[in-house]
Amino acid sequence: MIKKDNSKTPRSAKAPASGAIQKSRKPATTESREPARKKAPASGEFRKAAKPGTADSRRAGERRSGSTDFRTAGRKKTVAPQKPKQEHPEGAMRLNKYIAHAGICSRREADELIAAGSVKVNGKVVTEMGYMVMPGDEVQYGGEKLRSERLRYFLLNKPKGFITTTDDPQERRTVMMLMDGCCAERIYPVGRLDRATTGLLLFTNDGELAKRLTHPSTQVYKIYQVELNKPVTKEDMKKLLEGIELEDGPMHVDDIQYAAVGKTIDKRVVGVELHSGRNRIVRRLFEALGYEVHKLDRTVFAGLTKKDLPRGRWRELTEKEVGFLKMI
Repeated sequence: MIKKDNSKTPRSAKAPASGAIQKSRKPATTESREPARKKAPASGEFRKAAKPGTADSRRAGERRSGSTDFRTAGRKKTVAPQKPKQEHPEGAMRLNKYIAHAGICSRREADELIAAGSVKVNGKVVTEMGYMVMPGDEVQYGGEKLRSERLRYFLLNKPKGFITTTDDPQERRTVMMLMDGCCAERIYPVGRLDRATTGLLLFTNDGELAKRLTHPSTQVYKIYQVELNKPVTKEDMKKLLEGIELEDGPMHVDDIQYAAVGKTIDKRVVGVELHSGRNRIVRRLFEALGYEVHKLDRTVFAGLTKKDLPRGRWRELTEKEVGFLKMI
């Protein structure tokens, strides 16, 4: 009598298809088993971070970067020694700066003169950029000996009765008498104001700046307060704005307004704005219209004003004011 096998075949086990060869699985061995994974930290547990500067932190950094240079690991970085700065004697100065301080030209233009071989130091042509002039050296340009000194800038509120010149053969009072003792450098006035005119007058030993401010093409901004012998009519103010024919050509003012004297408007006193640098131009304009100028005062020159500067006194310009003048 044959006993039936009542054990059921698992549903997941399927018979192989016809013609298919079933591969036999090798029994798992200890070598083929995957290494056991590290157990994740339980809830509420945290890994301790490696302290910076330790071997653990360095290894962690290497793992993050993915590469390690074992040749330099653990070595201290070496810094190339810096070359000591070359010290120059006190009073030494670059040649281009020396030429600029002598009032010949700007530093950039001085570099061009040096490159062209136009400058001599102690009788020898120097073309080296950055050449240092030592105390006692003699610098020549165009056959003349140059003297370099610190550039100075002063503003004077000129009073009446002084002429604008550095020397007067007739021994009259000059503006240089008012500037006596202001500095050791030799300064000179920029432009001029006639003997009867009062107001702002600039002094400097900066030849380049003085040349620029007095050149007609620069058209430096000036304001004058003019007191006349009679009231100025609206018609004449219009003529001054449109232009008047003078012996040296037509001329006009940029603006003209009645000036306030105290709390009232005096039509005999006007403020005139212009950019011309012609000699006695304000007086000649009003004289051409039949007026007599009783008082003439320059209240603004190239943006500089008389604020806190009494008549007959001077002051040195600030670095900001000098920088502004050099931008004109």
